[in-house]
Amino acid sequence: MSAIIHISPLSFPWQTKDPFLFCAFHEDTYPPGNTDLGPDPTLLTGRNLGQDFQSKDGFRMYHGTVVPGFPAHPHRGFETVTIAQKGLVDHSDSLGAAGRFGNGDVQWMTAGKGVQHCEMFPLLNTSKNNPLLMFQIWINLPKVKKMCAPHFSMLWSEEIPKYIHHDDQNKKTEVTVIAGTLFDTRGLPPAPDSWANDPENGVCIWTLEMEPGAQWILPAHGADLSRTLYYFQGKDVELENKKLLPNHAIEMVSDQSLRITNGPEVSHFLLLQGKPIDEPIAQYGPFVMNHQSEIQETMREYQLTQFGGWPWPKPDHTHAHTSGRFAKYANGKIETR
Repeated sequence: MSAIIHISPLSFPWQTKDPFLFCAFHEDTYPPGNTDLGPDPTLLTGRNLGQDFQSKDGFRMYHGTVVPGFPAHPHRGFETVTIAQKGLVDHSDSLGAAGRFGNGDVQWMTAGKGVQHCEMFPLLNTSKNNPLLMFQIWINLPKVKKMCAPHFSMLWSEEIPKYIHHDDQNKKTEVTVIAGTLFDTRGLPPAPDSWANDPENGVCIWTLEMEPGAQWILPAHGADLSRTLYYFQGKDVELENKKLLPNHAIEMVSDQSLRITNGPEVSHFLLLQGKPIDEPIAQYGPFVMNHQSEIQETMREYQLTQFGGWPWPKPDHTHAHTSGRFAKYANGKIETR
């Protein structure tokens, strides 16, 4: 019996299975930055600034008008896991927390009962391009946790564990274990109220990089888990003797292994796995609850409270050009890298 259930082309955002809500994949080649940490304004003509999702000249401004990114916006009822493989992200939120992370770092944020945050992409390099490659994965929260206290933490690239496999031809497969366990390699602790915090839920978030010609067997896990492998970069791979081009999602049976044989170029994958929460979902943009009445109540509350307001000078707040990677938490604790 094949481990593969279904193969489908990737769209934007990437479609996911419960307990995940979706995955937004961002790949942009930003030009050199200016003193405002954005592109030269002459490169912004002809764009629908504020809603720029067309990849003109190889990059998008998204909702940004000076610096690309996503100015202040609210969330409630779920979590975001932001994997910044290339480029930098400036985070600021309504709790007073902030950070700059990227080039392999991961931010895990539980919105819980409500938080505003902004995610801007500062273009620090003024002499050459500023490439960005980033995933943002939305993970649902079960009903009992939807109104938990907001929380954010950084998983720094230097601390995220990696599993290395060399096949019979000494070709390497490297798996970055952001969440979950792969053999004896265990990811860093997830957010305390996360569905991923209970090992019984089998949540795994991994990225895979395979050398040309490498072979690896993705091991079986527990039964009845949602399990999807996203092939987003490379030339081709072979899955159970089936040739596959990049930009496809492979939905799999979770308790069967899958042999992967890479083609002639380096290939990159994202794996998402977890036990379904299996509860009703009512969603309106950045609000995810169980019932429509809760969405209406959330909208009323946000209009009244703004989830604590916005303590930063502007909605597209960025940090100093000279700032390195850091995290400032709501309790005042600061981490630097």
